[in-house]
Amino acid sequence: MAKKTHEVRDPVHTFVRYDSDERKVIDSRPFQRLRHIYQLAMTYQVYPGATHRRFEHSLGVMELAGRVFDVVTHSDATSSKIKKELPQLGQPRTLRYWRRVLRMAALCHDLGHLPFSHAAEKELLPKGWSHERITRKIILSKKMKAIFQSMKRTLKSEHIVKLALGPKEAGDLIFSNWEVLLAEIITGDAFGVDRMDYLLRDSHHAGVPYGRIDHFRLIDTMRILPAPPVEKGDTAIRPSLGIEEGGIHCAAALLLARYFMFSQLYFHPVRRIYDIHLKDFLKESLPGGRFSTSVRKHLLTTDNEVSAAILEAARKPGSPGHGAADRIVKHKHFKEIYRRNPDDSAVNPEAGQAISEAARHKYGDKRVRHDRFSKGAGKPDFPVLTKDKRIVRAAEISEPIARLPGISVDYVFVDPIIYQKARGWLRRNRTRIIRIPKEQ
Repeated sequence: MAKKTHEVRDPVHTFVRYDSDERKVIDSRPFQRLRHIYQLAMTYQVYPGATHRRFEHSLGVMELAGRVFDVVTHSDATSSKIKKELPQLGQPRTLRYWRRVLRMAALCHDLGHLPFSHAAEKELLPKGWSHERITRKIILSKKMKAIFQSMKRTLKSEHIVKLALGPKEAGDLIFSNWEVLLAEIITGDAFGVDRMDYLLRDSHHAGVPYGRIDHFRLIDTMRILPAPPVEKGDTAIRPSLGIEEGGIHCAAALLLARYFMFSQLYFHPVRRIYDIHLKDFLKESLPGGRFSTSVRKHLLTTDNEVSAAILEAARKPGSPGHGAADRIVKHKHFKEIYRRNPDDSAVNPEAGQAISEAARHKYGDKRVRHDRFSKGAGKPDFPVLTKDKRIVRAAEISEPIARLPGISVDYVFVDPIIYQKARGWLRRNRTRIIRIPKEQ
């Protein structure tokens, strides 16, 4: 006769099942899985301290989301116009509910991340899928709904999905102004707490100063303000996250920190080539060259399983993905022979592509990798409450924000065996390669 079991549920550990003898039967899954997903993929190959995981990041985002909520919903921090547009601000019971939803959404926002986070997402999921879509699928699953419904004060899964993903990633859902505002606390481009936490946490663990900001000061100056008008004469009040003028330098520092973290850490060439080797390995070793979008299979796959597979493949010549695995394990990564140069870009905006194609023709496809990526500065057009009580656009009173640069990289890597030859070849032929032929 099978033993009866009972389940113990809580918002972090979830679904730990015990039998009648108090022996653990199932230790699952969504939140605890994030203990085994590196926040920065294989960045630890370059910055040895960058071994932190998605689990602590999610806890940090939850904490910061609660802090921001408490500041911006305080009765002394909201104007009568905003209170009229958002009646929830005058309903204490409603506020308590949405604060819990917001914190849970912050805790859940990364549940759909693949092994090694962003390193292998776009090329290794079926078309139309992303980690946000998997996150949504997990939150709306029957088991997760059961967790939310079994809590002392029940939460609606649909509300959690909206705040965790925001309108950009859940565009098929209908958002109220209140829900858009709360989602912005987590996912906002200007000062969403997801960004705030990962910049602080990544810079700390990597041991670099670029991502450090005065986030406590920034949060203390955050307010719910009317969004800047879309066009001249626009008088509609669209509540949005903004700041008091005293926090404008902190906001600029956050946006600049993001720029420097991308240019100095996230886009470090050795970090980028390890991502490429990881993708090469997974494309060869995964069934069909893709990760599954099944929730069950997703929850069973972490960095641990992939790392073990890499080690095994590296030890067995001829096994799927052996070449890429061997490079990762033995640190025999491809080496950079070219990176984006303004002078080359002035001659040919596709200089990196031209050099990559010429190198492939010269040395073969297997010995060359091209890595091109760009990320715009975004539109940090948030409202600012000046000391004389006017609402202005951030870019109007902050030159650093108005001139915030975009980020782009364009690398060409080659097999270390041909590195010296390829460098000499490129030095002799670069001008000819990047020249755009005149039209006949």
